Amino acid sequence: MPYTLTGLATYQEDIKKSRFLAVADTVHDPAAALQLFAAYSVADATHNCWAYRIGSEYRFNDDGEPGGTAGRPILQAIEGQQCDRVAVLVVRWFGGIKLGPGGLIRAYGGAAAQCLRLAAKEELLDLVTVDCRCSFADMAIVQSRFAAFRATVISENFDGEGVQWRLSVPRDEEPALAEIVINLTRGQAVWRL
Repeated sequence: MPYTLTGLATYQEDIKKSRFLAVADTVHDPAAALQLFAAYSVADATHNCWAYRIGSEYRFNDDGEPGGTAGRPILQAIEGQQCDRVAVLVVRWFGGIKLGPGGLIRAYGGAAAQCLRLAAKEELLDLVTVDCRCSFADMAIVQSRFAAFRATVISENFDGEGVQWRLSVPRDEEPALAEIVINLTRGQAVWRL
């Protein structure tokens, strides 16, 4: 089950006199990820390495570190924590001791993983949009069932015959909620994906 972050998370660690600062946040598209990296990159740091995953899209950058020793371990930390729609930047200030390829992989991947591990997360739901229409007489009983199926009202419009909702419903909950709405309204409700 994929997760995303509920807000900005940071983690700092010193490894053999080098300081590593990890910054992670939720992003909804690659442009937002690049904006996050630009906003939190430190110009006087030795390296600003990063990675993001948004659905099937991903990208990483080693920023001058040996190939595959920074960006890829950050991406693996994102995947290892089962995160999606997440961008992670790890800033390094070189402390004078070379870590070697294995040490760099452990340092960058470890800082990113710990940052994500400590971050507040929420489950990512696969949502569908549904248009539901029912009479005023059935409105209260139908609306009372939304919370049990994690349905949220996007919009609500009233007319002379009743109410029309636009709902956001988890894909796996939609068939059961549709059946309940139809049964509660004795087949009078309209339910369209």
